[in-house]
Amino acid sequence: MMAMTAMAAAISALPFASHAQTTVSSAQSDANAPTNVSAEQMTGRPDRELVLERDVEIVRGGTTMTSDKATYWIAEDEIEAVGNVKMTRFGDRYTGDKLRYKMDAGTGFADNPTFHIKANNGQGGAERIDFLGEDRARITEGTYSTCEGPDPDWYLRANTMTLDKGRDAGTAGTTLVYFKGVPIVGTPYMSFPLSDARKSGVLPPTMGTTSRGGFEVMVPYYFNIAPNRDFTFSPRFIAKRGLQLGGEARYLGQNYAGETRFEYLANDRETKTDRYSLSTLHTQRLSPQATFGWNINSASDNDYPRDFSRNLATSTNRLLLRDIYFNYAGDYWNATARASSYQVLQDVLSPITRPYDRLPQLSFTSARYDVGGFDWTANAEATSFYHPTLVRGQRYVVNPSLSYPIVRPGYFITPKVSLHASSYSVEDPTTNAQSSYNRTLPTMSLDSGLIFERPASFLGQSMTQTFEPRLFYVKTPYRDQSNIPIFDSALADLSFAQIFAENRFIGNDRISDANQLTVAATTRFIEDNGVERLRLALGQRFYFTDSQVTLPNQVATTDKKSDILASGMLKLSDTLSTEGNLQYSATQKTLSRANYGLSWRPADKKVLNLTYRRDKANELSQIDVSGQWPLSTRWYGVGRINYSLSDGTQTVSTNNRIAEGLLGLEYKADCWIFRIVAQRLPTGTSQANTSLFFQLELSGLTRLGSDPLTAIRRNVPGYQMINNQPSNVSGM
Repeated sequence: MMAMTAMAAAISALPFASHAQTTVSSAQSDANAPTNVSAEQMTGRPDRELVLERDVEIVRGGTTMTSDKATYWIAEDEIEAVGNVKMTRFGDRYTGDKLRYKMDAGTGFADNPTFHIKANNGQGGAERIDFLGEDRARITEGTYSTCEGPDPDWYLRANTMTLDKGRDAGTAGTTLVYFKGVPIVGTPYMSFPLSDARKSGVLPPTMGTTSRGGFEVMVPYYFNIAPNRDFTFSPRFIAKRGLQLGGEARYLGQNYAGETRFEYLANDRETKTDRYSLSTLHTQRLSPQATFGWNINSASDNDYPRDFSRNLATSTNRLLLRDIYFNYAGDYWNATARASSYQVLQDVLSPITRPYDRLPQLSFTSARYDVGGFDWTANAEATSFYHPTLVRGQRYVVNPSLSYPIVRPGYFITPKVSLHASSYSVEDPTTNAQSSYNRTLPTMSLDSGLIFERPASFLGQSMTQTFEPRLFYVKTPYRDQSNIPIFDSALADLSFAQIFAENRFIGNDRISDANQLTVAATTRFIEDNGVERLRLALGQRFYFTDSQVTLPNQVATTDKKSDILASGMLKLSDTLSTEGNLQYSATQKTLSRANYGLSWRPADKKVLNLTYRRDKANELSQIDVSGQWPLSTRWYGVGRINYSLSDGTQTVSTNNRIAEGLLGLEYKADCWIFRIVAQRLPTGTSQANTSLFFQLELSGLTRLGSDPLTAIRRNVPGYQMINNQPSNVSGM
């Protein structure tokens, strides 16, 4: 056997290099690399032409070509090979009956080739491949798939295909997609990804059915405008209603970001009206200190969310915010100007009161900490409230505070004094009567706690146990506030955070009188690595005088103590944990509220969640079960059921106790996934929407059908995609 080395001219990378960066460096490496030629028999002139026979191998840098016979023209840096031709270029592999290839330009062709792309496992065969340069190749009468083996479960067949590694995209002319040997999609043009990079193109169609719209099909088009801007146009045909046009625009800059969504349906077949929705969100930094933004939402009618929404958050949202703001921040202060209002989407069976508009609201907050040991804050607010039917007016609030935290190892004591001063100027639109009110209230509080630690053992492990008792005293005198209107205030729910608050109300319209003491204690078991294995907390508030300040139409309570709050968290192992919260009424000897949760995650793609909720005031009692679990080697089940145990106030009819539910199956093959998911969503009083999703995901190509993944992730905490590799969304 003879071996000979010849220095070649500058060389470019072959098509289909894995990454652009690797392509450049490899091309530079090949330019200076020697060409090693070996064969059983070699004839010709070493300075012009070499004829190689039997076990031919030509190697330069990351490129290797083998064949039965080859001719190498040294001056042209060109190869012609026949018989069992194989070529490898930085992991990408090609075979063929005949290959003609210019190594310096990366151009040429191969007859009856097969190819394998390392970056995404793309592979196929063709009548011919034309190498058009370093990153591009054209395939004639070829196939493409990401499945292994000679008989792939799915593949596409096209008369022409172009694989462009520079753009990380493939395009195909007249195309048929085959699944299990059956053609399922035909199109005159298709594009598909060769990596996870974004690209413009027609996205896969989504199809499904809902109880309120019937059969639906949507074919979006994605515009990759720039690395920081894109737009998705989403026409959707709804059998019962007509053609809906929708879109989503997203943008991101160094000092700004935002997104806008819209939907428009002309002449709904059901309602005989034009219907639309709009949502736009924007934030922008004008300078290191100044920012502004908006959050504006709108819908054409009260029933729009329940007729067209695909998730619970939007289908039950009946208050659409319109808000615009400007904010300026100093070193120790912050000032904000905003205007906000709401569009109210009414439910005839369960109407709600329209909130007040703030037109405008000016607020100022400032704070300094550890100034000679003192902490101080000074907050102010001026708001003009508007309502079409209720009393309206202006409210001015000033609220300074001063505290002196004493924090030492093992204990802390924080005395604090504050002043709440407010002034109201109100008008009754029904009588045009005007009134003014003033209120000044001082508050004194004392927060204190101890922290004890000791070595302990829990579940057979050595740990540190803490015991943290805490006392919180508040004193606020009583002032009659019954004439002051309620613009934005409500009674706060009792919780561990609230029992350590000075005011029982949210907002500035009511300042609770207080002569009360909160007693609480927490114990924790902490591992040496800092992981909290067990936490138990108990707390209660004691009233030394009767609380007299109330909201309108409410009666003052004479209870001497609040409900008892209990909270616990237990991490039995790295895979099993539980937590719960209780609110127990000692006077009525009953549970006011309770929720318990258990989560088991023994391995990847295995999760079970169990939650119980009870709210006596709202006559609510529910069990929520959700999970993801493998049913066999390839089948996975996902599901969630929110089951009502009571017949009290509910979102949906008591004839069906399943308030919300989801049930689905996923099948994972080597190169495709099939999903079928059914979902039930409450959309209003005694109303629900049922949806059915089908999706076939062809790995590395596209997803066909409707998208159930958003619904699965929202309903099943801890859900994991059953394919480890990230899925690409392609154009078609």
